[in-house]
Amino acid sequence: MSVDLRTTLVEEEALTSLPGSGRRRWSPSLVAGTVMVTLTAVVGLVALFWTPYSLDATGSGARLAGPSGQFWIGTDRLGRDLFSQLMAGATSALIVAAATMVIAALIGLTLGILAAATTWWVDAGFSKFIDIMIAFPTLLLAMLIVTIRGASLSSAILAIGISGSATIARVTRINTQRVLREDYFRAARTSGTRWWASLRLHILPNIFPMLLVQLMLLGGAAILAEAALSYLGLGAPPPAASWGRMLLEAQSTVEVQPWAALAPGLAIAWTVLGLNLLGDGLRDLLDPTLRGDR
Repeated sequence: MSVDLRTTLVEEEALTSLPGSGRRRWSPSLVAGTVMVTLTAVVGLVALFWTPYSLDATGSGARLAGPSGQFWIGTDRLGRDLFSQLMAGATSALIVAAATMVIAALIGLTLGILAAATTWWVDAGFSKFIDIMIAFPTLLLAMLIVTIRGASLSSAILAIGISGSATIARVTRINTQRVLREDYFRAARTSGTRWWASLRLHILPNIFPMLLVQLMLLGGAAILAEAALSYLGLGAPPPAASWGRMLLEAQSTVEVQPWAALAPGLAIAWTVLGLNLLGDGLRDLLDPTLRGDR
């Protein structure tokens, strides 16, 4: 009975101290990041159903035309509307970010929790494996996957997701080990709580805030990585839209039509900055070490 009472009291204390459980004002970075990411998401969603011109419609206007009322940021060397490509590129960027987060979370959570919750030699083995994954270049992994599966958006997503899972695994391992040392977790286990119940009730809720922050940062890194891969010809082939390939196609005409390179470059910077600001804002809001600072 005393153990059950102690467990209840400790669990209540843990719940009241969960990250983000108190009321805190949104930081400027969280507001700015939310607005920037939301705007990009709206453009990407609209592009699924409508763009001013078809993406593969060559000759829609004069080649390398500047911004005008008909073509807001001009046309490329094939006469295609740059704004339509920019909108469709937002869709691809959001797909890359979201899919990468899912893949990295599934792999990283599994590896991180296994490393933290098993014996020390398994933990050491997983830790070395995670370090190797972090050190392995994303570009090299992408080239390997493209060689096997062919150049496509899914190949780029798979490579970026696997590479990013190492960072998620490290964050998960560190935060899971912290939870395992807490009194409320030990009391719950002593009272007979099953491992899967402890995972659902104690581990996942406590590591979720930091995991969410890391996933936001990973989403920005994924967009940058996909743009780099597409620029090198390892991303989605035409006619699929990609900001990175827009940069590749614009490099030979940048002096004549600077918007062909400037527009996708600014779009990448805008979206990545928005996700980073969103991640920083979530860290300020959810990190328990910052509680009471504001």
